[in-house]
Amino acid sequence: MELKLRKTGNSLSTIWPREVLNRLRVGEGESLYLTETPGGVMVTAADPKFAQTMQSTDEVIRRYRNAYRELADK
Repeated sequence: MELKLRKTGNSLSTIWPREVLNRLRVGEGESLYLTETPGGVMVTAADPKFAQTMQSTDEVIRRYRNAYRELADK
């Protein structure tokens, strides 16, 4: 799929096909995130920093699961 860059004021913009936006589940005003990969750039609707934070949170919860249970019972 090819996207063309167009000048918009002092910036460049593109027009994204509706089917791609539907697959990403995004609409006007929402954010897309670019992540550099060895093969180029990946575009997602999910914030990679948020995903990393959630993964770290899951690890802490698993590690201290028994302590959380004891605190919840009090």
